[in-house]
Amino acid sequence: MRVDLFDFELPQDRIALRPVSPRDAAKMLVVDGNAPFADQQVRDLPDLLRAGDILVFNDTRVIPARLEGERVREGASGAAIGATLHKRIDARRWQAFVRNAKRLREGDRIEFPEGVAAIAEARGEDGSWTLAFLGEEPVEVLLHRAGAMPLPPYIAQRRAADERDAEDYQTLFADKAGAVAAPTAALHFTPELVERLDAAGIGRETLTLHVGAGTFLPVKADDTTEHKMHAEWGEISAEAAARLNAARAEGRRVIAVGTTSLRLLESAADETDTIQPFSGDTDIFITPGYRFRAVDGLMTNFHLPKSTLMMLVSALMGRERMMEVYAHAIANDYRFYSYGDSSLLLPPR
Repeated sequence: MRVDLFDFELPQDRIALRPVSPRDAAKMLVVDGNAPFADQQVRDLPDLLRAGDILVFNDTRVIPARLEGERVREGASGAAIGATLHKRIDARRWQAFVRNAKRLREGDRIEFPEGVAAIAEARGEDGSWTLAFLGEEPVEVLLHRAGAMPLPPYIAQRRAADERDAEDYQTLFADKAGAVAAPTAALHFTPELVERLDAAGIGRETLTLHVGAGTFLPVKADDTTEHKMHAEWGEISAEAAARLNAARAEGRRVIAVGTTSLRLLESAADETDTIQPFSGDTDIFITPGYRFRAVDGLMTNFHLPKSTLMMLVSALMGRERMMEVYAHAIANDYRFYSYGDSSLLLPPR
C-alpha cells in the first residue's frame, strides 16, 4: 500500500511534552466497532470493559540509553558523537543509532562521561553502529552512570530530558530492563486505577518486549512492501500463553495495552489462533489486510503520520475509520504521541 495513505496534518501544539497528572486523567477516545465515538477518560476504563476481559501489559523497563561523548582517534582532533542504544547484541555490545556518524570509522574509541568508553566495531546496512563497551562492569551500570533517558525525538527536539522524565517515562508495570522507548499506552495507569480494574473483574497479564529506538524511525519508502522493520526482543511465558488461550476459548476478550503488547502477541500466535510461548526477536509489520489472531482490542496513544503504528491501527479498525478517529481527536483537542492521550479500539466482531 502507498505510505501516503496514512498521512495527516497535525498541529504542533497537539504534541504533548509532559503527561497529565494524575496519569489516569488523560482523555480516552473510545472507538467501539461502528458505534459513534465516545469521549471518555482513562479512569473510566473499568466501566467500559467487561468482567472477564484481560488487559495485556508490557513489563519492559526503559534504560538510560542516550549517550553523549567524543570520538578519540590517534592523530586526529576529537569529534562530538551522540549515541542512542536500541538493541542488545550480547553482554557488552549494543546496536546504536549514532549522531555525527560520518565522523566515525571502525575501531574508533568513543569516550563518554564518568569514565565510560566504547569501541565503534562495525556499521550496519541500516546505518546503525555496533558499540562494544570497555571494562568489566555490566553495561547497565555504565549506562546509569553516563546515560540519559532517551525521550522520543519529537519531545527531545523541543526540550531536554530532566529528572521528572526518569519517573514520567516509566510505566507502573516496568520491571525487566532493556527498552529504549516506553510502552506508552501503559503510562496512563495508576495504582488506584488498577485496584478498580481488579474490583471490576478485569484480568491482567504481562509479557516483555524491549522496545527499540527503531519504533520512531520514519517510513522512508513510498510503499509499505519496501519498508524493513527493526527487530526487537520479546518473551511470553508458557503460563501466560495458556491463560490467554483459555480466556479466549471462554469467549473473554484479550485487549493489548499498547502496540508493543499487540505485536508480540500476534508474533506468538499460530495459524490456529493459539498463542504459543515465545522468546526471541520479532520484526512483525502489520498493515491493512492482516488477519489478527490473538487480540480482540487495543488501548493505544495517538501515533505519528505515515508511521508503522498508524498502519497497525488501520489494520485493526480500517484505514478510513482511523482517519475519522484522528480527525475527531484533532478537532477535539486530544494530545498526541508518547505523553499524550489514549484511545480504546474495539473492532467489530
